[in-house]
This record gives sequence, structure tokens and C-alpha cells, in this order.
Amino acid sequence: VQLQASGGGLVQAGGSLRLTCITSAGTFRSYAWFRQTPGQEREFVAALFDRTRKYYSDSVKGRFTISRDNARNTLYLEMNSLKPEDTAVYFCAAGNPILSAVSASGMYRNWGQGTQVTVSS
Repeated sequence: VQLQASGGGLVQAGGSLRLTCITSAGTFRSYAWFRQTPGQEREFVAALFDRTRKYYSDSVKGRFTISRDNARNTLYLEMNSLKPEDTAVYFCAAGNPILSAVSASGMYRNWGQGTQVTVSS
């Protein structure tokens, strides 16, 4: 399974970006976005579990929206009201975690290559 993330870039605080992740094949119970800054652990951002259940970290709740176009095998992350602290490399992931572990990066075996998001103040 290959995942290809894109859509990152440089944006001013308060702006918006939409990340895209195309998956090559397969169906997974959970599709998620994580992010990572240098020297830090990979941090959970959002997950789409069992096609309809959406989960977000507290830091992005109300600003980010995860969605998936199943016909196009494409996962999205719509990011609004961006803040400088959202600056990170964003990774998409696919896997079959149990519900209680959707935010655990170790539960995902399939990862995209990452796309850089930089939010300037």
C-alpha cells in the first residue's frame, strides 16, 4: 500500500490549506493525519474511523476537518484558522487500530511521505 500526501505550503496565520493523501489500494478501518516537528514525537491530528466516525486532537478541534472520498481513494485534511503552532510535517496514515487506539501512531503500518506546512505569524 502506498500513500502519497500533498498540499502543504507556506501560509499566513489565519489562513487555510487542504492536505490530500491518495492511497494506492486497500481498505482500512482508520485513516488518520499526524504531524511532527523536529525533535518531537509524531502527534495525532485527526482520524476517520469506520468511514464516518471522526476524531480530532484538542489543539485542532473546530479548525480542522478530516474527510475521505472513497471513490477516489483520497483522504483530505481541511485546515482553517491556521496558527504558527500548526507548523509541522504532516503525515497521512492508514491502518486497523481498535477504536481506543485511533490516536496512537504505533497502530498504523502504512504512512505517506509527509508534507511540510509552515504558518507564519
